[in-house]
Amino acid sequence: YEFCFQKKFGQNFLIDGHVLDKIIAGAGVTKDDMVLEIGPGIGTMTQYLAEAAGKVVAVEIDRNLLPILQETLADYDNVKVIHADVLSLDLEKLVQEENGGRPIKVVANLPYYITTPIIMALFEQHVPLANVTVMVQKEVADRMKSGSKDYGALSLAVQYYAEPYIVANVPCNCFMPRPNVDSAVIRLTRYEEPPVQVKDEKMLFKIIRASFNQRRKTLQNGLNNSSELNFTKDQIAAAIAEAGFSPSVRGEALTLEQFAKLT
Repeated sequence: YEFCFQKKFGQNFLIDGHVLDKIIAGAGVTKDDMVLEIGPGIGTMTQYLAEAAGKVVAVEIDRNLLPILQETLADYDNVKVIHADVLSLDLEKLVQEENGGRPIKVVANLPYYITTPIIMALFEQHVPLANVTVMVQKEVADRMKSGSKDYGALSLAVQYYAEPYIVANVPCNCFMPRPNVDSAVIRLTRYEEPPVQVKDEKMLFKIIRASFNQRRKTLQNGLNNSSELNFTKDQIAAAIAEAGFSPSVRGEALTLEQFAKLT
């Protein structure tokens, strides 16, 4: 097909059967499930998903892969391929049309640069989800799992929406072409109720994003500089004081509960 791997799409295709089996088992895919696969690539994992699931909807951004997918998935009548950028799709509408609004399972091998926006979009759009099982760079999986030194907005989003579990660590030789870093498969099981309560969830994440956008700045300056928030400097200072934090505190020092309190 004269296909060329495109760096801009972060294309590293998973080609190891053992890892594919672990992903299917980790996601708990059964014939009762509809699976949304983000970035099917050449269709290797899609074939495994099609064998295990009732239905697979695969969203692929790269037009050059469509003829390859047409061939590799020709034997499966329970797969639908959509050519689109998943971030521009109305996923709630998609789930309504393809699965009657019932919760779906998401499986993806995500490029590093797009991991956070996709995971945040899935949760923030309130797509009906059972779980999200994704292959990501190992350090990103570790960040989701615990408050590591890279603790940030993604860690807090995962803590708020889902319970993380690392299914498998995956060395770079399981991909074509080989990436420079090792990966991990992480499953995020959606909570029925978030562990903290806030009146305005969107505001919570605006505050969290603003706190980590400029890591070296204090929480007060981060919130003050945010284009998403329209509070005065005095209002921000008063809220931080009322929540019981020092004026010089940085966002990375706050727990999810403390962010909820500030919100």
